[in-house]
Amino acid sequence: MKILIAGDMEGVSGITQWEQVTPTHGEYLNRGRALYTGDLNAAIEGAFEGGASEVVVSDGHWAGRNAPIEQLDPRARLNYGSPSPMSMVQGIDQGVSGLMLVGYHAMAGTAEAILDHTWSNSSIAAVYINDRRTGEIGLNMGVAGYFGVPPLLVTGDQNACAEGLAFGGAGLRTAIVKTATSQFAAELLPLVESRRRIREAAADATRALWKGLAAAPLQIGAPTRLAVEFILSRQADRALLFPGTVRVSGTRVEVVLADMLQTYRAFRALATLAADN
Repeated sequence: MKILIAGDMEGVSGITQWEQVTPTHGEYLNRGRALYTGDLNAAIEGAFEGGASEVVVSDGHWAGRNAPIEQLDPRARLNYGSPSPMSMVQGIDQGVSGLMLVGYHAMAGTAEAILDHTWSNSSIAAVYINDRRTGEIGLNMGVAGYFGVPPLLVTGDQNACAEGLAFGGAGLRTAIVKTATSQFAAELLPLVESRRRIREAAADATRALWKGLAAAPLQIGAPTRLAVEFILSRQADRALLFPGTVRVSGTRVEVVLADMLQTYRAFRALATLAADN
């Protein structure tokens, strides 16, 4: 049983500030990466405890170069660097039995959610798939569902976990590692407690998968209509370079794709085109 752990940083234990997740900042270098790797290791430990035979980690934050391989549990393999074909869930197309989202955050515009955003906090205001507002949790569960992979676990603040349940359903396990009170403030658990929650939830999720009690894969209806609301009109200007895209307002573009895999790739292309460099 092969488990893919997709890691992000904003929802990690102890993190509340952009400086902690920004590679050019000392807080990231001195503390953020260690906090991130600690949460990943807790999930790896739990997955093996629950019966996984193989664990692969996909480093999905920023350019995918955050978890030092020398600090990662040596039983796991690491997808590192960017760009990769499946981005935040690199490896999802390689015989994975279940997906865990560790360190995730709520979508842009969520109240009481640490560092809420969707893909880019400087260009993207909202994303809709078949008219459903969707963040990174739904995007990654959706592409996993395309390959028939069920979501097993979401870890992060209370609203990231609630978002995970909204997309993943009742069979999904969650581990709330902090309670957000604003975008930059939260009540933090002691690290030993947050890692215990992650480890136990990961073990429970893996056992549930063995027993056939995991959440069903998230199925997105096809063809799929993708809409992206950008923050600035110039970002939409650039996104229109993607073939088939139409503008429906000054800042919103839409495109219809054949399936969720094409939608995921198209979204990544739109975000890249729109980015202010």
